[in-house]
Amino acid sequence: MPILPSGLRDFWQRLLTQPDALMLELGAGGELLVARIRAVLSMLLLLLPLINLLSGGKYSETMIGLTGAILAIVMSQIWLALARQQGRFRWLPYATATYDVTLTTLVLVALAFDSPATGLNSMVVWVFYLISIAMTALRNDGRLTLYAGVLALLQYALLVLLVFQLVGNPDRLASIEYGIATVSNQVQRMVLIALMTALTTTIVYRMQRLVDMSGTDGLTGLPNRTWLVHRFPSVLDAARESGGSLSVCLIDLDYFKRINDELGHLAGDRALRHVVDVLQQQLEEGDWLTRLGGEEFALLLPMPLGRAWERLESMRRTVASQPFQPETGADLMRLTFSAGIAVWPQEGADLSALLRRADIRLRQAKQEGRNRVLARDP
Repeated sequence: MPILPSGLRDFWQRLLTQPDALMLELGAGGELLVARIRAVLSMLLLLLPLINLLSGGKYSETMIGLTGAILAIVMSQIWLALARQQGRFRWLPYATATYDVTLTTLVLVALAFDSPATGLNSMVVWVFYLISIAMTALRNDGRLTLYAGVLALLQYALLVLLVFQLVGNPDRLASIEYGIATVSNQVQRMVLIALMTALTTTIVYRMQRLVDMSGTDGLTGLPNRTWLVHRFPSVLDAARESGGSLSVCLIDLDYFKRINDELGHLAGDRALRHVVDVLQQQLEEGDWLTRLGGEEFALLLPMPLGRAWERLESMRRTVASQPFQPETGADLMRLTFSAGIAVWPQEGADLSALLRRADIRLRQAKQEGRNRVLARDP
């Protein structure tokens, strides 16, 4: 008997699993957005010590706030410069999340040295724990949200423990401006941090599901054109770094409209799933099969043109040799496909150019009688 319901297991598995390439790319854009927000917030932090000074607050509190604001501004510009190099530093989200949480803790520590009640009850500073956790949602990585939430809980719990242990005079835990710091209200704040972490992880999970749905073909479960467009630059970078080639194959099922017209769209859907199952059984590590729409597919093979032709020709023969049965008791139908191949970097520098060249060869294969793979121009 499973310990957790399937929905909850999927929730935790998704959060604790490294995001795929598309999610990481979106997360890199999120990191840049967070860096910009951080830079703006850091500038606004200068207003807090000014307001404190004008409202009659302590001079020491004003100086602590001013020092923290200046440090935040300097560091925000450093993080912004790093974030502009999107995806280059995989450690950056964890470094910035650690910084956001720890800077909040350090400001609270500085306030606590001057007044323990202020350090524990300063809501203006403490709320940046919640902001730090909330901003992790923009990185699309549930592990990062959990990390930031746990880090905030541990740091704040340690601060509370040390203050209560080291303050000899209980009167120092009371302040006219900030009230009385009690165990009860500190536990309540830690519960709020935990709740914010749970809420943000749920948001991240929901965002990941929506991205999956937008990048996945609902019928076949394959990545779709949106996924291919976002994924292709990283596939190209991998080929460039390895010094290898990348072949882009365009596949189109032969006479597919006849199946829809004669047997109905349900049979057509089953035919598509049948072909996908056969093709997926022949995929190797590094191959990517996507559905572009209708009966058209794109296959990325990290290899030169000649080897790609051999692989795709083998797939063509396998598909043709495994008939499709539209429904129980119906006659078997032989399915075939035509395909065109283009290779990077010789025949195109980007996805559009390669797909255009592959499409020309695909059309030529159709004109020459279908059920064939072309890798050269006529």
